[in-house]
Amino acid sequence: MAISLKKGQGVSLKKSVYDLSMVTVGLGWDVNEEKKGFFGSIFGKNEEYDLDVVAFLCDADGKVRNLGSTEPGRQRLVGGDIIFFNSMRHNSGCIWLTGDNRTGAGDGDDEQIIVKLNDLPDIFHKIVFVVQIYNAQEQGQNFGKVQNAFIRAVDNKGKEMARFDLSGGVGFSQYRSMLFAEMVREQDGWKFNAIGSPDQSDSFIVWLKQYL
Repeated sequence: MAISLKKGQGVSLKKSVYDLSMVTVGLGWDVNEEKKGFFGSIFGKNEEYDLDVVAFLCDADGKVRNLGSTEPGRQRLVGGDIIFFNSMRHNSGCIWLTGDNRTGAGDGDDEQIIVKLNDLPDIFHKIVFVVQIYNAQEQGQNFGKVQNAFIRAVDNKGKEMARFDLSGGVGFSQYRSMLFAEMVREQDGWKFNAIGSPDQSDSFIVWLKQYL
């Protein structure tokens, strides 16, 4: 049975207990349905939120060392140690983003990052997972309207190892991105930590700067 974590809690994912050869880190969410009048319920549709999950690969000092390719006057972040919608697969072949769900519709995971934890190069000691609402500031969107948000880790045999549920609500109405969770290398596996720290920015860059 998966361990349900609260903010600030963590759990060890031991190789002796779980199959960490290929771990699925899944993210899911729903958007609060707004009350509509009779005609609104017929012709209108609920607002769509595009939440993106981003992963930073950090070294023993907790830093992202490879920011990827550059262009004159511009850092593209492609091909480095940041996994996101413009750079979906790491050069090591050990971590990749499966796709980009732009609505949150449907049950189960809306986005997934696959990680071969047993094969991930030893230089990487931490994986940080950030969630952002794409273009949220321009569209007037925020985590206050997001409900049933979760992040979970599932081992290669389909066993859910850890889960962190975090819905929005009025208290999150000014926030558009979040440091959701992290995985830290241990002697016999990895530790999954639930963080849930929000920020007003709608870009993961504000979080990335903390790991440079």
